[in-house]
Amino acid sequence: MIVRLFTGLDQRVGWLLNAMALISSLMLVGLMLFLVVARYIFGWSIIGLLELIMLFGMWLYMVGGLIASRKREHLVVDFLQTSIRDRQIRRLHQGFISLITLVITAFFVYLSYRMLTWGLRRPQHTPGLSIPLWIPQSAIFFASIGCALYALRDFIQCLIGYHPEPVVIAEVNQQDIR
Repeated sequence: MIVRLFTGLDQRVGWLLNAMALISSLMLVGLMLFLVVARYIFGWSIIGLLELIMLFGMWLYMVGGLIASRKREHLVVDFLQTSIRDRQIRRLHQGFISLITLVITAFFVYLSYRMLTWGLRRPQHTPGLSIPLWIPQSAIFFASIGCALYALRDFIQCLIGYHPEPVVIAEVNQQDIR
């Protein structure tokens, strides 16, 4: 029952993250295209356009990292993991990796929180449009919280044995191809 509740919540969060990534991508590409057309075709210099591009780019990168963390598609070195044949040792290894990831992401939450609160106490703005710098900094804080929650999810799943093993693509034998 609880698994079904969290699965439904994860699907809704996934839809929201994908929508955020799509909107950020469209805005980033659209603004960049407009910048190039305005500058090189019409000779216009639009103040603050690069600041908006930076803002949407920052949110795109952070949401993209969060989507990768949600799908467990972030960068991993799985040489050791794929060479472990014993299921119990592999589960123990995965639990250890999940614990390390959880500790590191918790540290990132702490650092990004400190950065965001520092930015709110000492407000700085971009020179062209006076966009507060805490807006792109909040993207980092948002992504760090999300990644920490997904790391916690992975650790709990490993502890209870729910999908403890990662998806590993099986090696294909030459005889299987024929």
